[in-house]
Amino acid sequence: MSQLLIPFGNWIITNKGNQDCRVLADRHYSRQSPGNVQFCRPGRNLVLISPSADAVWVTWDGIRDDGFTAWECTLFRNEGQVLSSILINEAIAVTVQEWGNSPPDGIITYVNSARVKSNNPGCCFKKAGWKHAGKSKSGLLRFQYRHPSKEGD
Repeated sequence: MSQLLIPFGNWIITNKGNQDCRVLADRHYSRQSPGNVQFCRPGRNLVLISPSADAVWVTWDGIRDDGFTAWECTLFRNEGQVLSSILINEAIAVTVQEWGNSPPDGIITYVNSARVKSNNPGCCFKKAGWKHAGKSKSGLLRFQYRHPSKEGD
């Protein structure tokens, strides 16, 4: 499995077959089938892993059913010492470097407030500049990142 070292210090671009990523995904509350080798949705996925294999990020681009024209962070887990907000901002930078400018609605993610230990669900995304953008049909908190130049669009 080839990996490309990228100039963002805390991330390595890998692929959706990376088993270190799968192991981290298995420990995420949203994982539906722990142990299954597939941890990404069908569609285009950008999979990032930290050099020490203690953090994983997946940006997904595919057919949406929520009305947004956006990419989605479908998986973020950080078990390392680097602040999550730093990893999130670097992951956005890597995604834009690899895929170009984000769609009109930017990048979104969903957080299940009932399944996280924090009394401030989505705190790391908020600290990284994401805004609370309502809830999903099933009640998950939605957070959205729009590039600062697109805020007024």
